[in-house]
Amino acid sequence: MGTAKAKDFDLGEFTFPRGWFMIAEATELDNGPMAVRFFGKDFALYRGTSGRVVLLDAYCVHMGTHLTASPSASIVLNNEQIEGDSIRCPYHAWRYAPDGTVDDIPYFDGPCPKGAKLKSYPVVEQLGAILMWHDPEDGEPEYDAPNVDAWENPQWTNGTYDHLGEIPIHPQEIIDNMADAHHLGPTHGAPCEYFENEYDGHLYYQRQGGFHRMYNAYLTTSTWYTGPGMLISRQRFGEANGYEFIFHTPIEDGLVKAWHNNLAMSPNARPTDEDVTNAKLAQEGALAAFAQDFDIWTNKRPATTIMALPVERNFRRGRTWYKQFYNPRSKAAEYQEKVNGKHYLSNLPEPGELAEELEAAIAG
Repeated sequence: MGTAKAKDFDLGEFTFPRGWFMIAEATELDNGPMAVRFFGKDFALYRGTSGRVVLLDAYCVHMGTHLTASPSASIVLNNEQIEGDSIRCPYHAWRYAPDGTVDDIPYFDGPCPKGAKLKSYPVVEQLGAILMWHDPEDGEPEYDAPNVDAWENPQWTNGTYDHLGEIPIHPQEIIDNMADAHHLGPTHGAPCEYFENEYDGHLYYQRQGGFHRMYNAYLTTSTWYTGPGMLISRQRFGEANGYEFIFHTPIEDGLVKAWHNNLAMSPNARPTDEDVTNAKLAQEGALAAFAQDFDIWTNKRPATTIMALPVERNFRRGRTWYKQFYNPRSKAAEYQEKVNGKHYLSNLPEPGELAEELEAAIAG
């Protein structure tokens, strides 16, 4: 079937998009520095002794050694690689500060070469994840990484990531789900009773609800992307409130890595063992629903163009919104202005008072 590339979707000037992306679960750094690869590049990821997370280009400027991919090196085995918030190369122990500059060469008393520097990338640790800012133009972050207050609220439980591995698909087709009201019945057994998309700059919303036949309960969701790779969905399933997180990050052009997570609101101020178990069961159910999409994506040819019916015009709008991240930020407003606002489908009702009440209940 093959995998489509960014150019096949005519997305813009860049191969990879601008935005915040997940690159690791935070707990993975408890085992020491990591070698990670995203956006067609290799990176060195580590946590300093202060707790600061640092992300650098991977290869030492001296002789090209990957900073974090040689666990058998003596300085790694003896816990001598990390010094404060700096890291030493496992080959000759050149030391890199968090800003990527070489500030010590153990066998050389002279000044470090002026050109001895690696690129350092903006990273934050939140939602139990390590998030990096990726920008083909090397600009500073233009919006905050996504967050939800429920993550820090002890009444909301679980928060352990499912590592879903690699999906051989261009992320454009993952984003298409936000506009796709009509797959929710055939694929997930939860046909829409109402549907809405809204675009607001770098934010993309989907609001929908309907009866879920598999679970015999009414499901309402308020879902949004913060930039091109981080989806959060606020959900009410019958009387239960929850959040679902689906994050995807390009590894290569046409290949992504994905993670999945859930938070469930406990009926008790201090969750019981049963509450924790139920939260994990809720995550398993949500993951099973996401696996239905996963199954579709891995068994289709690329939809570089969509034979969209008049009741599917939101596909075009969603793809227009997405292009802002593949073009210089100076052009982003052009794409935003084409789609900003709320949009509906002619064959589905707009959200009514029920949807507004349920969304308020979830938020509360």
